[in-house]
Order: sequence, then C-alpha cells, then structure tokens
Amino acid sequence: MSGRALPRLRRLSDRVIDQIAAGEVVERPAAALKELVENALDAGATRIEVTLSAGGCDRIEVVDNGCGMSPDDLLMAVERHCTSKLDDETLTRIVTLGFRGEALPSIGATARLTLISRQAHSDTAWALRVEGGAVTAPAPVSGAVGTRVLVEDLFFATPARRKFLKTARVEGGHAESVMRRLALAAPHCAIRFTLETREVFAFPVQSVHERVQAVLGESDALIPLDEERNGLHLTGFLGGPAATRATGAGQFLLVNNRPVADPLMKTAIRVAYRPVIEPGRHPVLALHLRMPHERVDVNVHPSKTELRFADEAEVRGLMIGAMQRALGHGAGEGGVRARFSAQSRPAIRYPAPERRTPFPEFPGAVTAPGAAPDGTAATGSVPVSPLPERGDAFEAHGASGFAEQFHGLAPEARRPTPVDEAERLRYPLGAPVAQVLDTYIIAVGQDGDLVLVDQHAAHERLMHEKLLAQHGEGRLKAQRLLLPEVVDLPPGQAGRLLEWAETLETLGLEIESFGGGSVLLRTMPVLLQGGDGTALMRDLSEELGADPDLEPGDSSAIERRIDAVIARMACHGSIRAGRRLKPEEMSALLRQMEQTPRAGTCSHGRPTWLRLGRAEIERLFGRIR
Repeated sequence: MSGRALPRLRRLSDRVIDQIAAGEVVERPAAALKELVENALDAGATRIEVTLSAGGCDRIEVVDNGCGMSPDDLLMAVERHCTSKLDDETLTRIVTLGFRGEALPSIGATARLTLISRQAHSDTAWALRVEGGAVTAPAPVSGAVGTRVLVEDLFFATPARRKFLKTARVEGGHAESVMRRLALAAPHCAIRFTLETREVFAFPVQSVHERVQAVLGESDALIPLDEERNGLHLTGFLGGPAATRATGAGQFLLVNNRPVADPLMKTAIRVAYRPVIEPGRHPVLALHLRMPHERVDVNVHPSKTELRFADEAEVRGLMIGAMQRALGHGAGEGGVRARFSAQSRPAIRYPAPERRTPFPEFPGAVTAPGAAPDGTAATGSVPVSPLPERGDAFEAHGASGFAEQFHGLAPEARRPTPVDEAERLRYPLGAPVAQVLDTYIIAVGQDGDLVLVDQHAAHERLMHEKLLAQHGEGRLKAQRLLLPEVVDLPPGQAGRLLEWAETLETLGLEIESFGGGSVLLRTMPVLLQGGDGTALMRDLSEELGADPDLEPGDSSAIERRIDAVIARMACHGSIRAGRRLKPEEMSALLRQMEQTPRAGTCSHGRPTWLRLGRAEIERLFGRIR
C-alpha cells in the first residue's frame, strides 16, 4: 500500500444518488413510458394518448383524463419515494400498478420533464418543470382535466447512458411492446399510440375478448380458459397449436392486472405447449392470474415485472393443467384452425412412403381425363372419386383395412348422417371426397370450407394418444416376436439404450444385450404390430442419447423423455405417406381425429390439417385482395 493513498468513504451528493437510482428505474425510453402510463391508469384514466419521437429518445408525451394533481401534489410527485398508492407500510396488499414513488424523480433527474395537471374542481391547470433534477415551482397554465406529461431529451444529464441506446426503430419497438401489454391490462381504457407521425394503434373501450383479439392480432378463434383452484383464478385466451411465432413476443401475462414477464409462468407455458407445437416455436396467448395479494410479492425489482410467489408449485401446476386441458380437444374444434400460409420450417424425417398399391375399386368411381383404366393418370396423379351428395356426405361403406383400428368408435360416429345444425357441429373436419399424392385427404367441411389432412401426421397423433393413454393406465400390452430382431447400433448407442431397458419394457419393448453394439428386440407393443422394429430401435437410441446428462433412475428425466419416446413409437406405427386409403378408411380417420385430444398437430408439433375458407380460396385466384 506504500505510495498509494488509503481510500476514504464519502457521502454522495443527492444529484448523483438520484442519477444512480434513475438507472435502475429508467433503463430506456420504453421503461419511462411504462411508468408514465401506469401512473395514468392508477389515476383512473379512461382515455390515454401517447406520442413518441425518435423512439422516445427525443420526446415522450402522455395525456390522460385521470383525476389530476394539485400544485402541492405536483411538488411531492417529483420527490423520491412520495406516493399516494400505499395505504400502509406493510407492502403486502399492493393493488395499484405503481407504488415505489421513484418514476417521476428518476425521469426528472435524467431528462427535461414537464407536468401539466388539473383536477376536476379546479379552475386552472398547473405546470411544473424538472430539468436534470432541478425543480421549478408550479405555475398556473391552461389545460384540460387530467394530466399531460412531457419528457424531452431523455438521458441528456447522463450522456453515458444515452450513448448505449439503440436506434429509434429498435427503441420504438420496445415502446410498442410495452404499450400493447398495458393496453391488454386495461380494456376499460381507450388508448391511442402514435410513433413518430404514424398511428400504431387506437383501441376504443372494449370487452376483454375484443381487446385480446386486437392486441394479439389473431382473427382466428381463440380458446377460452377459465379455471380456479385454492384461491387462484386463471383466465384468458390461448392461440391454437397452429398459431405460433418465432419468438415469445406474442405471450401476454398479467398477475392481478399487472403486466409481468415472470420466468416461472413462461416455463409453465413451454411445458403445457410442448406436446402440441414443434420445437423452437412459441405460442400466442393472453393469460390473467388473479390471486390474494398477500400470496405474491411484486416488490422484487424496480421494474415491477418480476414476481415472487408464495407457492410456486401451486401456480405452475394450475397453469400447466389448465392449458393442457384447454388444448386437449379433437381436431377442428376449440379454435384450432391451421393456416394455409404456414411458416418456413425445417423438414421432419418421416418414414419412407409405402410402395404404390392398386387402388381398391368402389361403386361410383370415375376416371380423370387422360387416365389409365385403373384410375391412375399417366402423369402419376391419383384417381378421383365423385363428390358425395350433401345428404350422404359421411356415408361409410363398411369397416375394413385401416378402419378396423377404429372399432372402439360408437356406431353413430362411424356411420353418421347429417341432420340438424347440432349434428353438423359434431363433424368439423367434414366429409372426405378424395386422396391426392397418396398422402393427403381432401374433405369438404359442413360449412363448405376445403379441408386438407396429412394422413401420416394425423394417424401419428392418434397412435401417440392411444399409446400414452395405455401407458398411463398400465395396460400397454406387448406381443412377443416369433423371431427376435437383432438390431445393430452405432458405437455407444447400444449401451445407452440398455440403460433405459426397464423404462422401455413398460412401453412394451423388451430388449437385451446381444454383444458388441447390438441389442436383441424380443417384444413390440400390440398397437405397433407389423412395424419395423429395427428402425424404431435406432430412432429411440438417438432420442435417448440426445441428452447425455439424463439419468434413467431420475423420475424427472423419465417424465421428460417418455413422451418423446412414445412419439417415436407412434411415428413408426402410423400409416405411411404413399398408402392409398378407401373412402371408409378416410372417413374413419377424420372421425377419430375429431375425438382425439391434441389432434390438431402431430407428435412433432406440425399441423395435421389445413382449412381453406372462401376468403383464402378467392384470394388465391385473385378475386379479392
């Protein structure tokens, strides 16, 4: 320490203290905007107008018609930790969006802040200015009832912070995200948001459902959710498995009317949607969790977007269960409407198509022009069956082949007849009329829409749910192979597969070591009889080796892997692309899809069906824009 002065403690000035504290509350223009709009909502505003320039870096203006402030209130509002939003000092029952008393002082310490406010009983408005922490006394001005807040030159007093701001476009994007979340929390309030000179949105006073549709930008039906347990009440709307995005920007979460970005809630969403959407995609939803205020701590971070729950397991369990039940419906129902313009996705490795087999003849078959007598065109297209009359659209022709797998269906489900409107709603996927490319079923819905079904992806989901249900009930039956199959695996994979032998046996797959890198497969699940055991074992070895940190004896590891293993098994037990189906087989597939949970997507999260309505078809042909 020789030659170096000893450090000495000193008290920081109030100005420096304010600037340090402001850095926690006002990270960027969007953070300042959030605080100002929350203040307006807490003041009882029913109309809020927001205008930003340069993404909020140069100018933020928020005008509301709330209760307003007196001159004394204005002076206290720019003092640190002065607030009208706490009835006591316990911090256990916080019912307002703001409560810390830091926003306006923090903004005033780093920017040029102007407050103009008028109460309903006052004859005049009062204006107060704060510039770099220096406060100017209130002065009378003209103004409407409510409050107008003007923030200019954000971070002019802290140039180092301003230097780290992004471009106006990026900062404006963050501001828009904040405004949409706050708009969702206050459907009772009309909100207009203008960025530069462009009106981004103008929401009138709306119902919760109307505001959710406006904010999410989803015109398709949303799945309603409303469940209550032990004082926790979860409501909201879920986008179906077909409505996914590349990021989580379409997820809006509220807790006691407060917009949050809580990691625990996001994890629950990911777990609930994992079986029905493909990896890397994110669902679209808006959820509101109401709970006793004393069971949640919102005073975790100055931004107030992070929470601490008294019972995290209870919150997580309610969310996962409620969402999975809402998503667990058959295809074509509950708002799961797959889109024709699907996003670009990586390819799924499906089993190789089956070899073409002669298409079975049935009464009324017609031959396309230029086709061979067996109905197959010279170009390799498939035969065309006549469009059924409306009255016998669902008429089956007996049960054979693939249809035998659906013997558990009630007779009226196998051989339905369209009658009244209630009956029509029972069959949302409509009547099958043809098969194209030996892979896709074309059906006409009861509303006249065109429905396209991927036969392999659809049957894969049906097999998945059957295997999963039988495994859960402990009745997944295995069938011993007449000749056990020897499966040769890459180095290291055989040992990994054998580590999971006990778990695989509960799924009807009995294996044992056969020396070197080989295993012996002795049994297969009854549902997969006739399947390719060798290909299945190779796929399962890859699946179980994907995460080397998993331990077979760990219950959480088994839970995380069991669904993936069953998905692989279902894929190998499903009808392949390239198999021609009889009319009754196509009909049986559609009816089972309508009754099977999560049938809107396959085990990989891909859509099993697409719907083209009149508008989409007319747009394809240029009739409408």
